[in-house]
Amino acid sequence: MLRELGALMTAIVFAGRTGAAFAAQIGTQKVNEEVNAITTFGLDPVRFLVLPRLVAAMLVMPLLTVLADIVGIFGGALVMTTFDISFLQFYSQLLDAVTAGDFILGLVKAAVFGLTIAAVGCQRGLATGAGAVSVGLSATSTVVTSIVLIVVIDGCFAVFTS
Repeated sequence: MLRELGALMTAIVFAGRTGAAFAAQIGTQKVNEEVNAITTFGLDPVRFLVLPRLVAAMLVMPLLTVLADIVGIFGGALVMTTFDISFLQFYSQLLDAVTAGDFILGLVKAAVFGLTIAAVGCQRGLATGAGAVSVGLSATSTVVTSIVLIVVIDGCFAVFTS
């Protein structure tokens, strides 16, 4: 739960919700020529629109992962009660099986996943063509690309940390 599932499940939900929202927001701004207006004012759209989203995603994903870890562990303890294993026995075995390194690795993965999702969402938003259909396609493309990249990055983490 701490090493794999918490970060992975949170990233998939985050990609579907927030990654698509980033692409849709920036894509709509591009269609409405607000990105061109930012450039005309002498501001860098990447610094103004993308960087805050990247930082926010990197900070929020680990926090959401901690919440997912807590819920997952509590759910595991609840399921174990159906097998006549008490909360105390579950907690004792949990402390023996889990290390702080597992928890930290999950948080690092979550931050990388957050950065990846935000980067894909912002890139797809800035690459949006003209019209409302393009905004929808950008949002859909963001979710698909983000989930594929999450799986690939998770596999790389598994190879490098084993």
